[in-house]
Amino acid sequence: MTTSGTGSWLLAALLLLPLVGAAVVVALRGNDRTAKLAALGFSVAEFVVALVSWANFEPGGARLQQSFSFDWIPAFGVHISFAIDGIALVMIAVIGLLVPLVIGAGWADKLPEGRTKGGFFSLILLEQALTVGVFAATDVFLFYVLFEIMLIPMYFLIGSYGGARRQYAAVKFFLYSFLGGLIMLASVIGCYVLAGDELGKGTFDWATLVQVVHDAPLSTQIWLFLGFFVAFAIKAPLVPVHTWLPDATAEAPIGVAVLLVGILDKVGTFGFLRYLLPMFPLASKELAPLVLVLAVAGVIYGSLLATGQRDMKRFLAYVSIAHFGFIALGIFAFSSQAMTGSVTYMINHSIATGMLILVVGMVISRGGGSSRVADYGGMAKLTPLLAGVLLIAGLSSLSLPGTNSFVSEFLVLIGSYPNAPVYTIIATVGMIFAALYVLWLYQRIMQGPLRGNALVGEEPLAGPSTGTAGGVGTLVDSAVGAKKAILDLNLREKAVLAPLILLIVGLGLFPKPVLDTVTPTVDATMCAAGLVDPVQSAERQLQCP
Repeated sequence: MTTSGTGSWLLAALLLLPLVGAAVVVALRGNDRTAKLAALGFSVAEFVVALVSWANFEPGGARLQQSFSFDWIPAFGVHISFAIDGIALVMIAVIGLLVPLVIGAGWADKLPEGRTKGGFFSLILLEQALTVGVFAATDVFLFYVLFEIMLIPMYFLIGSYGGARRQYAAVKFFLYSFLGGLIMLASVIGCYVLAGDELGKGTFDWATLVQVVHDAPLSTQIWLFLGFFVAFAIKAPLVPVHTWLPDATAEAPIGVAVLLVGILDKVGTFGFLRYLLPMFPLASKELAPLVLVLAVAGVIYGSLLATGQRDMKRFLAYVSIAHFGFIALGIFAFSSQAMTGSVTYMINHSIATGMLILVVGMVISRGGGSSRVADYGGMAKLTPLLAGVLLIAGLSSLSLPGTNSFVSEFLVLIGSYPNAPVYTIIATVGMIFAALYVLWLYQRIMQGPLRGNALVGEEPLAGPSTGTAGGVGTLVDSAVGAKKAILDLNLREKAVLAPLILLIVGLGLFPKPVLDTVTPTVDATMCAAGLVDPVQSAERQLQCP
């Protein structure tokens, strides 16, 4: 086994802690309370180790740090090999933050009959371990294996714990992603064969393949590029291979939707940066117009469909599709500013959309499980704090200046314009739609008179009254006009949302810690792809070896 200092043990702990936690929690599945406490304890420990790993990371040092590796299949040059760069580090930290919040948010949720909290939370911890492995893998075959295996716990989380159409959504999610992975496998094998022709021995080592495939002919790179791209585009998801996401998000439990939209989808855009640009620079430049068309189409398409959604959870899926269009635009605009904006967008989208999903889940839980927008109205009269946090999450999602997402969107747009002005102008229209669909949702749910079946019965009430609603004998509270006691945020829910609010405001006003961590990795990606920044300040010239 080869390691690189004490940091390698931190990375090993990040990989093993959730695995051990999953085993412990599933063993305790007969006792829900103990299983929940164990899951929360392991997830908090994972987040603490992620922060220590960040503190030990050296921005501007070697691109891959805290590495360790040992042989897995020596005959084929396959290794269990892990390391982190700045982008992988911040994504691992984000998932380390979201998992304990998801566990806290789902603490009191009712599960389908026959399901236990221990089984549910153990699958979440297993998904976390596999996702950390995907971000940290530096052996391309290992990356592929984890890329496929990570589908299994998510399949069961959706299919066993989701809504009425959970089996359909789970199968659709699995088939889309699994098919993309098989196509990627063909390119992984192609890279191995190409390395064998060049070096006399095949390898799956990422750093070696970057050097070997980098110099391959354009036609070869295009075919290999497409194999990886299809898998990453499905995962991202880009239009037109996005259709699994609205179904999966609508049927998944709220906490699972947070991980699905906030973390799992980022594997696709991470793959663009880690694999496509450095390994296939010629193909990346040749096919960039195609990717930009898909990115801009996603921005407009996702925004239009979000505006017309009647289901809150499907609304969140289409909002994310629009945001992923911005991320892809920034990556393939080939500018360090835009690429840095895309990386920070990945982080800030996880925070803002993760909070938005959690808050929507809190709304749905108070409305008897209905996710239909029409079943709500005037809810701010009953739950002013919940209305306030929904507004904060929505304003971050529409990239209001002063929130975390604004920094990312601004960098993407200003960095993309020099190389892709037409695409950037079209994508800017998405910002207008964002204000429309976010404020539309907030107004329908929270503002106006108290109304909606989830709150007052079949028919809206003009005002407070006592009696029946909609002729169905629903008892209406004489004080507020609601058919049942609807409480505002409790202490547990406040504790779950508080860290996300702090990050939305903190990173909106002071994004430097994240920018300092990811910028050297972005520069290294630009250099590996042979890209020249269209706008470089005298203080910040790319220093390529």
